Amino acid sequence: MSASGGKRAIIAALTANAGIAVAKFVGFLITGSSSMLAEAVHSVADTSNQGLLLLGQRRAARDADQLHPFGYGRNRYFYSFVVALVIFTVGAVFAMYEGIHKIEHPAPLDSPIVAVVILFIAIALESYSFLTAMKESRPLKGNASWWGFIRNSRSPELPVVLLEDTGALIGLLLALAGVGLTMATDNGVWDGIGTLCIGVLLAIIAIILIIEMQSLLIGEGVTVDDERKIVAGLTDGDRIDRVIHLKTQYLGPEEILVAAKIAVSPGLDIAAVAAAIDDAEARVRAAVPAARVIYLEPDLYRPQN
Repeated sequence: MSASGGKRAIIAALTANAGIAVAKFVGFLITGSSSMLAEAVHSVADTSNQGLLLLGQRRAARDADQLHPFGYGRNRYFYSFVVALVIFTVGAVFAMYEGIHKIEHPAPLDSPIVAVVILFIAIALESYSFLTAMKESRPLKGNASWWGFIRNSRSPELPVVLLEDTGALIGLLLALAGVGLTMATDNGVWDGIGTLCIGVLLAIIAIILIIEMQSLLIGEGVTVDDERKIVAGLTDGDRIDRVIHLKTQYLGPEEILVAAKIAVSPGLDIAAVAAAIDDAEARVRAAVPAARVIYLEPDLYRPQN
């Protein structure tokens, strides 16, 4: 993912969510709808989350130093993990609490049509953010499904924004259904049910993100396709016969560590081995540009009996 592409999606989401949060709070103050309040808190959490993602990108751009010789790229994973925690604690827990409270103590809505209008405006703004995230994600997604992209992407921001926007759109529809059913039946329980459903939805999204970001924080290797490209780049069929073993790890979304033991042809002098290693590194970087840190150990291939 280009940093600029991810930043565009984050800024679009931040702008949309900030405006939506204000509108929802106004709607809650007018109507007293718990669905509107849950959605307003949800939008505040999302706005804060986009700020965290931008902060993560900024901190990840710091130069490597003695304490962190491989740089600070994993800051983007850390702040995305914090985003998942915010969605769960601020969005999901609050919405579920508010929903249960409203179901136990239902109350009629004041001027519910105001809530309906605000929710439609919010759907329009959230759709803009969602479409921007989809546009920025398509070059990376390739032929994979959207779920596959979210599961396999090593760049955290776009999957986070996509899941947030998806949850926001579904949450708005749930809030609209809760308000609409309350208007139709004059029973405030439906508003509480809509709020509770929003909380459950946010909890599911948060858990998905927590699992994915935890995996990236621990350290993930390259995809099968990229590993195939790296192995092909390391060998030349002449000076380097084969890759004995290979380990890879993402140091950040756009930086891969490659460590490999390679089998060189017997009889090569030191200068020839050094040249073969330099050429192999150049081939790997051409095939997988994110492979910026490469350590190669030359050896002779000894078949195991």
